[in-house]
Amino acid sequence: MTTTLRPTEPLQRTADGTRSRRYQVCVNSRPVGEIHLGTSPVFGDTVARILHLHIEEPDRRRGRGTVAALAAEEVARGWGCKRIEAAVPAEAGAALRAATALGYVARNRLMEKGLGDTPPELPAGSRSRAMTEAEFAAWQEHEKKAYAESWISRGLPEAEARAKAAKDHVTLLPDGPATEGMRFSVLEHDGVRVGTLWLGSRDERAFVYDVETDSRHRGHGHGRTLMLLAEEQAVAAGWPGIRLNVFAGNTPAERLYESLGYRTRTHHMYKELL
Repeated sequence: MTTTLRPTEPLQRTADGTRSRRYQVCVNSRPVGEIHLGTSPVFGDTVARILHLHIEEPDRRRGRGTVAALAAEEVARGWGCKRIEAAVPAEAGAALRAATALGYVARNRLMEKGLGDTPPELPAGSRSRAMTEAEFAAWQEHEKKAYAESWISRGLPEAEARAKAAKDHVTLLPDGPATEGMRFSVLEHDGVRVGTLWLGSRDERAFVYDVETDSRHRGHGHGRTLMLLAEEQAVAAGWPGIRLNVFAGNTPAERLYESLGYRTRTHHMYKELL
């Protein structure tokens, strides 16, 4: 049996410079599913993304999705792409196993926690305050550098990583610390600054964009306190849940979030196209 991709629309180009195209997944010319392939709005035309892949129930567990993903790689190579990415829902265990078998590597995962109406209490001696403008300027330069280095350490070329860090900050913070919906906090313990928190919202949930304990105060539980502060602020704002991204391999952070009740929602994976 031969599995092929049959285009169902012309190549699409959007205002943000990306391109995409939808295909039928066919076995011996018989449609068995669909796939939507595009390029990255962040990294440009050299990075492809599997935006959607669906195989009809009667044809599942026969390797159709795996072959369709391989065919998508060939299309991406034809577009001149050097890398391909995919987001795999946590509940799709078979898809996660198939992606791993195809050579996809986990880069980060989206985690989520539902919130009630009662905010958590911070430990005795801990309090938060708003970040000052002077603190924000220093924090932003540090955060952009650290963010870029996190991507570099996970295989992203340095130029792409630094461009992503700069673009993300411009996009997310057009008005700096006064950007609507964003909140920047400093955590103090017994009057001493011990960490920072950047909280905003995304997809009708609170979102932890950045949380960091100052290096000289690590190992004393302040990271957990910062996460409790994020929940406190999210509950006060009326958000029903809170989300965050964590890079693969950041074991201490992953363990902290899991201990606080966060659960994985989506695995974000990538593969270099040789």
